[in-house]
Amino acid sequence: MTFMGVLQAIGKGFEKGLKWAVEYAVPVERLVALLFPAAAPAALEVANATSLIQGAVLLVEQKYAAAGMQSGTGAQKLAEVMLLTEQTVLGLLHQAGIAADSAYVESVVSAVVAILNVQRMPGAAAASVTPA
Repeated sequence: MTFMGVLQAIGKGFEKGLKWAVEYAVPVERLVALLFPAAAPAALEVANATSLIQGAVLLVEQKYAAAGMQSGTGAQKLAEVMLLTEQTVLGLLHQAGIAADSAYVESVVSAVVAILNVQRMPGAAAASVTPA
């Protein structure tokens, strides 16, 4: 296969994966209600933080799936999601009046992963995002 053929195949795979990720993602409003029930007055910041985490989890999972490395890479995936989101999420949560640290953000990332794991992917027996 030529170099351009490889790039085209990757692009087609990414397009399919992105369509799946958008359909598979849990609506942010549901995640906010589950993860931050006491934060109703600051819902916008919390929704933005939750959306950011969910997007990063799906992006990182897609990257590892494209590389054929779905299993046994939870720690690396968590590290990447934290690198992508931690500072912004901490800032958003602070604006919402939520005292958070890195461990707290990691637990929220793990909760998002757990929620995504219970969702079913259309046409498959069960979808699984490797736990972070």
